[in-house]
Amino acid sequence: MSVVAVIGAGYVGLTSAACFAHMGHTVVCADVVADKVERLSRGDIPILEAGLAELVREGLDSGRLSFVLGASAAVAAAEFVYLCVPTPQSDDGSADLSYIRAAAAEIGPLLGPESIVVNKSTVPVGSARVVEEVLGRDDVSVVSNPEFMREGSAVHDCLNPDRIVIGSDDQVAAARVAALFSSLRAPVIVTDPASAETIKYASNAFLAAKVTFANAVANVCEAVGADVRDVLLGMGYDKRIGFEFLKPGPGYGGSCFPKDISALIRIAEDAGYDFGLLRGVHEVNEAQFARVVDKVERMAGGSVGGVAIAAWGLTFKARTDDLRQSPALEVLRRLTERGAEVRAFDPAVSPAHADPRLAGISVGADPYGVCEGAGVLVVLTEWDDFRRLDFAKVAAALTQPCIVDARNLLDPAALRRRGFTYVGIGR
Repeated sequence: MSVVAVIGAGYVGLTSAACFAHMGHTVVCADVVADKVERLSRGDIPILEAGLAELVREGLDSGRLSFVLGASAAVAAAEFVYLCVPTPQSDDGSADLSYIRAAAAEIGPLLGPESIVVNKSTVPVGSARVVEEVLGRDDVSVVSNPEFMREGSAVHDCLNPDRIVIGSDDQVAAARVAALFSSLRAPVIVTDPASAETIKYASNAFLAAKVTFANAVANVCEAVGADVRDVLLGMGYDKRIGFEFLKPGPGYGGSCFPKDISALIRIAEDAGYDFGLLRGVHEVNEAQFARVVDKVERMAGGSVGGVAIAAWGLTFKARTDDLRQSPALEVLRRLTERGAEVRAFDPAVSPAHADPRLAGISVGADPYGVCEGAGVLVVLTEWDDFRRLDFAKVAAALTQPCIVDARNLLDPAALRRRGFTYVGIGR
């Protein structure tokens, strides 16, 4: 087994560190936030992710996982150093590599000979070369090993990957990285760094395009009187298409798709190619937010000005507490801009949660309370809990029993029998 340093204790870094420890490696995970390091060292997990708390506790109890403050404290004895730092979107749409550069500059003089630095963060094509230059070490290899973890099922995805992608021009280094995953049953793709980096962006772009296509088909279904659920079901049985991500909603969001699509458009542009298809995906997604807002406004009688709107769901998807680039928040932001009074409930967001992204939104403690006196209820995140609520109680709380279901989560026939006016996506 190997000694692995993980730089960054966010979603990707923390999950990777816990999973490497679970595989039997000795892992030191570093972060720059002292309070986070202290909490993690106690087994206090700051994010909602299924199975992660148990895995971190297992690693701590076994002694295979530890947390330290600062990258310098993690790398001295490491054979492998995983860079899992943020790569936020710059103003021009490109990925900001300042955190990657800073981490590489910090650890460069401290790395042991023959150690391997691994880019796990989603980085633009050519980033392996950038890290090599910043490190300035001929005796250290740089390898790309992109992550394919979905929030809400990141632990499962890490331990049961569809594939492991390794990008390196050094076949010995690539084989050493591949050996880290020897306990997992998954195909290993070894390629050059540029191809590995492109695989990550292309995968996310394709999935975002698939979501957007489902939304566009839903819009056609509304126009012609078809039911999008049946249409997509009929498509999904085609093995060439499949069911995954073929589901309409308020638009894609989260910490990956928006920035990765913008980054790939910019990467292509810098290389002299106009990726018009992806520009179209972005435009259709923006239009989807507006369509959901328009549905709520029509349900409210033509204007939401001065109208109380109840919302179920704030996180960008169920089974996570992540608000980054949440389509729910984008829809609610547009409603507040039109004068709506928004009251929202989410199982993963406390009313006491302080976050600037929640500005203008009153966060409630239960799903019924936010409906009191509201003119319309809009469902924006696909929490299963919402299916099992008492809709007679919901109807009594609303000023009129009207629901806009932007996730097609609820049963429209059952709600209509209860007297609700129901509007979904493509139904």
